Amino acid sequence: MRDPTGHSYHVEPIPVAVAASLSSDAFLWGLDLFNHGYYWEAHEAWEGLWQVADRDGPLRMLFKGLILLAAAGVKIRERKNAAAQRHAMRAAALLRQLMKVPDSAFQRALGMSPATLAEYAEVAAGIPADLQATPPGQSQSMFNFILGPNSRRSSSGSQNRNGHL
Repeated sequence: MRDPTGHSYHVEPIPVAVAASLSSDAFLWGLDLFNHGYYWEAHEAWEGLWQVADRDGPLRMLFKGLILLAAAGVKIRERKNAAAQRHAMRAAALLRQLMKVPDSAFQRALGMSPATLAEYAEVAAGIPADLQATPPGQSQSMFNFILGPNSRRSSSGSQNRNGHL
């Protein structure tokens, strides 16, 4: 954002929705960013939603879990394994608390149950990233799954890597 060579340099921020929603442009934009390895930007997209969500509500807990998972992606890329694991475990704990929510809206929005996402988070934090050189402005996914209502599982149980961008 501050670096003239950065992909978000001079890009206007997404306006925050008045009400936090799983169908909001900000939420869906965050999913796309996350799926393509832009974890810091996904965190930024979801943070505004987290701030306006009901303080004690499950939606706020979901946003916080996703923000922590995105932070884990940043730390995995930086090869800061202890910090990555700490963020991923905190994300997993929040996501597991959502299993008590009877509504299936979270599963539809994520393309998997919050409990499954919690498992993916824990596994990803324990495996060193296979980092490859990428051109400036491009990113690399640190996770072996994608998020979103249109995500499909492959026969091996992992997610296909095709996002919304």
